[in-house]
Amino acid sequence: QVHLVESGGGLVQAGGSLRLSCAASGRTYAMGWFRQAPGKEREFVSAIRWNDGRPDYADSVKGRFTISRDYAKNTMFLQMNSLKPEDTAVYYCAAGPYSWNANEYDYWGQGTQVTVSS
Repeated sequence: QVHLVESGGGLVQAGGSLRLSCAASGRTYAMGWFRQAPGKEREFVSAIRWNDGRPDYADSVKGRFTISRDYAKNTMFLQMNSLKPEDTAVYYCAAGPYSWNANEYDYWGQGTQVTVSS
């Protein structure tokens, strides 16, 4: 069992930045960030492999978001720059395989709200 705790969400103006953190009680092959806006399905944002730090990004955030991890502290980060109103969602961290498919992840955090005002 892996417990995940997210932090760092909040309200920011368009063009601003936020940094999300996800602390894990254990380690799986990879971790990822997903988001879900009201009335929409949960969508992939980014993922990272623990061993080599290889990242992957959804096209909608590529060039604006950066995923990273602190291997020693079992913590993953998502630096979000140039935020847009359409980035508004609840952001979830997940632990499991290196995948874009939310159904393949075994463990989930409680979610943190990110709101971007125009």
